Amino acid sequence: MDLREEAERCLRALAGAAARLREDQWRAISALVEQRRRTLVVQRTGWGKSAVYFVATALLRARGAGPTVIVSPLLALMRNQIEAAARAGITARTVNSANVDDWEAVYAEVASGAVDVLLVSPERLNNPDFRDRMLPKLAGEAGLVVVDEAHCISDWGHDFRPDYRRLRTLFAELPPDVPVLATTATANARVTTDVAEQLGEGTLVLRGTLERDALRLAVVRLPTPERRLAWLAERLAELPGSGIIYTLTVAAAHEVAAALRERGYEVAAYSGQTEQAERLRAEEDLLGNRLKALVATSALGMGFDKPDLGFVVHLGAPPSPVAYYQQIGRAGRGVERAEVILLPGEEDKAIWSYFASLAFPPEPLVRATLAALGDRPLSTGALEPAVDLSRSRLEMMLKVLDVDGAVRRVRGGWVATGEPWSYDAERYTRVRAAREAEQRAMLAYAETPECRMVFLRHALDDAEAVPCGRCDVCTGEPWPVEISADEVARATERLTRPGVEIAPRRMWPTGLKADLGLSGKIPAELQAEPGRAVGRLTGVGWGPRLRALLDGPDGPVPDEVLAETVKVLAAWGWAERPVAVASVASRTRPALVASLAEYLSRVGRLPYLGALSSTGPVPPAQHNSAQRLRAVSAALSLDFPVPQGPVLLVDDLADTGWTLTVAAGLLRRAGATAVLPLVLATPT
Repeated sequence: MDLREEAERCLRALAGAAARLREDQWRAISALVEQRRRTLVVQRTGWGKSAVYFVATALLRARGAGPTVIVSPLLALMRNQIEAAARAGITARTVNSANVDDWEAVYAEVASGAVDVLLVSPERLNNPDFRDRMLPKLAGEAGLVVVDEAHCISDWGHDFRPDYRRLRTLFAELPPDVPVLATTATANARVTTDVAEQLGEGTLVLRGTLERDALRLAVVRLPTPERRLAWLAERLAELPGSGIIYTLTVAAAHEVAAALRERGYEVAAYSGQTEQAERLRAEEDLLGNRLKALVATSALGMGFDKPDLGFVVHLGAPPSPVAYYQQIGRAGRGVERAEVILLPGEEDKAIWSYFASLAFPPEPLVRATLAALGDRPLSTGALEPAVDLSRSRLEMMLKVLDVDGAVRRVRGGWVATGEPWSYDAERYTRVRAAREAEQRAMLAYAETPECRMVFLRHALDDAEAVPCGRCDVCTGEPWPVEISADEVARATERLTRPGVEIAPRRMWPTGLKADLGLSGKIPAELQAEPGRAVGRLTGVGWGPRLRALLDGPDGPVPDEVLAETVKVLAAWGWAERPVAVASVASRTRPALVASLAEYLSRVGRLPYLGALSSTGPVPPAQHNSAQRLRAVSAALSLDFPVPQGPVLLVDDLADTGWTLTVAAGLLRRAGATAVLPLVLATPT
């Protein structure tokens, strides 16, 4: 049988009797199966990239090749791929964090030759057990290696993941006749070049048009978060079928979902912090059209496949046109028309700035990490006392250093390799500049007088872009911005409703036993009770107001915020009423904190005990628990008598939570039977 005819037969088994190979699909399959080449396929969502690697797998396996290894970034994507493989008669298995109990059985099936496709996450590649036990065998015996969502390889990409950089090592260790396929729908020219270079010399690049015929793009500009939520609540029923509502933060996802549920819509919140079982249930409910929408962060993106998804709405703009194109690509795969609506806000830029601050750390912090590591493994928690980085940034930095050969992940943590390493400041500066340019481009998208699809395709360096004839610019038919007064009032009430619970700290940070003598659980008799914040800094409603208050000049708390704080107290439902008020002395906002504590003392007719003092020089900002606790423990002290009974403890911000924890311990030791923390804001 002719190879193309055989490939067409495999495709029909996968996609149905009417399926036919596109020319670039065939070119990719031929390059992989006949020429054993390395190939990069950059094609729009829904084009059929997975068909390329499943058909190539079937053909290679029929010729005696080993199993295909697919590096896939998301569990949802893995599930879809396993189901698709089964339809084509291909046996697929996965090794990921959700099926730990199955790993040994999967390893045995791979060893016996019963598995055609093994799907692994990029994080699994550097798991010490998998890396040392399975990876050398797979590298030597694989028939095909596939990297899905390959834009994650490049730090120029909008969704760069350090674990993907380990693939360069895997590519170098593969026998020369093992083909490699990398696929993505979202890569501009710079990312495409970077990925192709990492695949190796002679990589075949197949890049197609990024036109999406079904999408109707529009921008709706409204001045406040309340009006944007009201607009969405009033028009959600008009949007076709079911869809996704994207927000920029976890807090916003939960706030918007709660508001829409109160309005009578079947919606669910979805983020990287959502429990796995709950995420699966939410995905299934959306796939089954039991939900009108998932209100999601970017955690719902790559890998979620619902062909009849009727709309994608963004409450807040992503920081780049490339990221935006990737997210709206969820819609309109199997329908003639899908609505894509962006509702940008002024607060978007502040959120972009926060996420930009999480980039690769400055050189002194990197050098401090390398100095702290030796040949004895240290966990990230044990490293925190020596390196003032948040846990997530520390882990990201270690992964980059691991790929660069400066550190190595082993059982029990990380060790230094002793290999020379240089800080590529020039590259990091260029990447930062590229990110800033992407943000400016996203702002320009909202204002562009040209076709919106042309704008996005040009942002992804698609030279074939022509006006779509469907967007609000091309048609001259923008969405109306009128909203009923009742809807605005409902949205305003919901978003300005105060009160967020603050969970108390229960455990001391890892790594402080040596210098502070702290480890394990915080004694119950020293813990704070669950506290309250007026709102979240990352929230849709309170976020902008609280950020403006805390970033502005020091001064008394505004009357309207004081009134909302009293509402929080009234709704608290504590077991026993406080007998006194105390506060934490603020180095940066003393007037703000003092005015809040004194006001609550007067309103509640409670004695104001004073402020726990903070002595010594003002420490620099601490970004992780160990550093913050060490600084607070050294600086905070109590010098006033404390009555027996519950004490209301007032501060401006609960960030890491360690100031409130240490202050609660001091008050409890001095006689308070309970400590009730109350703050203006919490980050999330």
